[in-house]
Amino acid sequence: MKARTLVMNALVAALYIAVTALIAPFGFTNVQFRVSEMFNHLVVFNKKYFFGVVVGVFFANLLLSPSKLDLVFGVAHSVISFGIIILLAKFIKSKLALLIANTIVFTFNMFIIAWELTIIADMPFLLTWLTTAAGEFAVLAVGIPIMYALNKRLRFDKLI
Repeated sequence: MKARTLVMNALVAALYIAVTALIAPFGFTNVQFRVSEMFNHLVVFNKKYFFGVVVGVFFANLLLSPSKLDLVFGVAHSVISFGIIILLAKFIKSKLALLIANTIVFTFNMFIIAWELTIIADMPFLLTWLTTAAGEFAVLAVGIPIMYALNKRLRFDKLI
């Protein structure tokens, strides 16, 4: 891995952790309203951001989550969702369409987090999937125009 890629991923991970810490009470409930999830859109612009976001998720969950099962379920949710998006990127060339697909994939895969909350907090699975998916969808949907506009200015694909 090139030094520039390593530094950019470390920066993304640190930003993910910091933003998660700012809204920590809301990021670990049955709504999972984590503003830091907007960083998931970075992988749409360059798959090399995968490592930074996943490391950010791991350490945010390690440091801030009330349940250490979040280390397994939260990271699994990110890795599986990114795997699907990286695969879809081979067929979908439009960044805007891929941002929308990213939002849908991450939202649908919130069943993984709902499953975790069912295990640790005895929450009803379907209702928890609905509420966690709603929180994820809201953050990622709002993140589409933000990340799209930022990319025009910063060129995420060239930064790493």
